[in-house]
Amino acid sequence: MITLPARKPRSSAAATRRTPLLLDRQALKRRLADDTYDVVVIGGGITGAYAVLDAVSRGLRAALVEKDDFASGTSSKSSKMVHGGLRYIEQGNVNLVRHSLLERHRFRKNAPHLVHRLPFLFPVLEKEGVFDARLAKGFEGLLWTYDLVGGWRIGKLHQRLTVPEVLAQAPTLRAENLKGGLVYFDARTDDARLVLTVVRTAAALGATVLNGAKAEGLLTRAGRVSGARVSVDGDLIDIRSRAVVNATGVWTDELDAKADEGHRPQVRPAKGVHIVVPWEKVRINCTVTVPIPGRARRATCTRWGDRVVLGTTDEDYQGSPDDVHCTRREMEFLLEGANTAFEGTLTEDDVVGSIGGLRPLVGGKEGATLDMRRDHHITIGRTGMVTVTGGKLTTSRHMGELVIDKVMTVLGRKASSRTAKLPLLGGAGYDAEAVAASGGLAAHLGERYGTEARFVGDLIQEDPSLAEPVVAGLPYTRAEVVYAVRAELARSVDDVLSRRLRARLFARDASADAAEAVGAVLGRELNLPDAEVERSVSAYLASVRHEKSVLLERTAA
Repeated sequence: MITLPARKPRSSAAATRRTPLLLDRQALKRRLADDTYDVVVIGGGITGAYAVLDAVSRGLRAALVEKDDFASGTSSKSSKMVHGGLRYIEQGNVNLVRHSLLERHRFRKNAPHLVHRLPFLFPVLEKEGVFDARLAKGFEGLLWTYDLVGGWRIGKLHQRLTVPEVLAQAPTLRAENLKGGLVYFDARTDDARLVLTVVRTAAALGATVLNGAKAEGLLTRAGRVSGARVSVDGDLIDIRSRAVVNATGVWTDELDAKADEGHRPQVRPAKGVHIVVPWEKVRINCTVTVPIPGRARRATCTRWGDRVVLGTTDEDYQGSPDDVHCTRREMEFLLEGANTAFEGTLTEDDVVGSIGGLRPLVGGKEGATLDMRRDHHITIGRTGMVTVTGGKLTTSRHMGELVIDKVMTVLGRKASSRTAKLPLLGGAGYDAEAVAASGGLAAHLGERYGTEARFVGDLIQEDPSLAEPVVAGLPYTRAEVVYAVRAELARSVDDVLSRRLRARLFARDASADAAEAVGAVLGRELNLPDAEVERSVSAYLASVRHEKSVLLERTAA
């Protein structure tokens, strides 16, 4: 697809900066206490992030508060796919697919450094596959529908593959029953970095954003919500606001109950899990969908650098939303699928990382979560609080737009959304192919920061020792840790290793070995006492041990 020269540049003051956007935690706290806002958004996942960006880009005085860290809930533990969703066509929800594919296109234009095209391969097997040759024609009809309702915007249509072509993409697939394959194209993203970039773009436009700020209660005036009381670093701050948005995901019902004592729970959490194994154990160059023997569900195997992420989604969850991990049973389920589809044998010893997350579905307890619709729900409660839940990462921009449409109703104001064509920080002028061709450190930083990679490069120019890797076996540099603290509001070892760098997911044990070095950087940059640095390091190590104990069903040391 040819892009014609633009008459006007697409970049905004937020999207292209000459100096790095540095975020000062103490200054942000003072602003929260002193200012009066048009809207305060509670919840720092992808939906809340896009809501505050939409608000500030319309000219509203806006704030975002998150009790833990940006994307620390569902939005760092998703499938990381920006897609229309073939399954939703199977469910008859073509409108959701059409709109999702339009939003995927917007993501790829506004955040080309973070959202990348990815082929999805379905092997056609004589038996024991996702589908056999008899069903392949029907499935190809599904792919034609997908392409026609918007998949074409990615620049490629689905293709049939011969057996040799399938094995070129996935050489370790068991070939004895292989009859060929079908491939179509979607996109993937680093979900946590996407959320962080949306939040930082909002901050660049003037929004006040803060993590580690828990909403303890809501302020009211004449029976209407008028702000929130948050605890931040041991202090209580009253944030005065004309409107409040509840974008807390699986915690939605808790906050809604604070606004309305008669609130009835509406969120049904669905658990999804992923495990990570070394690429050389699977050797695929795309995403491969494989069957699970004796089960109706499928597993996906996605290459991510020199790792492969194995995942599945959608099981009811009854436990605490604050302690969600992949279990041994779930790990064995994924390993079984991979070992059935690929040559060789993966064992628990090959699992270098794992995550478990909850999707906030809306609906009753009847039926399987797999069959529930993914539409979002946005309401204005009796006290005037706007609540959003449901939906999916791919449609988060549009959800943010619709949320602020509701806020404008509460405020009695009018202004159009601007986010459909608003580049995110690092996105304007970024050429993904050119940066990938450069290779090395430039390509690594480019895929994480886009055109803002130059600011991380400036740190290395000032201190060449910051070019050294911080986690053994991974490309993340010490400069990225410094940048995470100065520009990305990282407060803890977990903030850095789990979400700013993603090292915990791709090399859990190696990240634990790096915890002390990361803690030392935090101590220097934030002027923390030794005891506080030690607590941050110890907390991270304890969290890693707990994750492993759940995964392997062992008692944490």
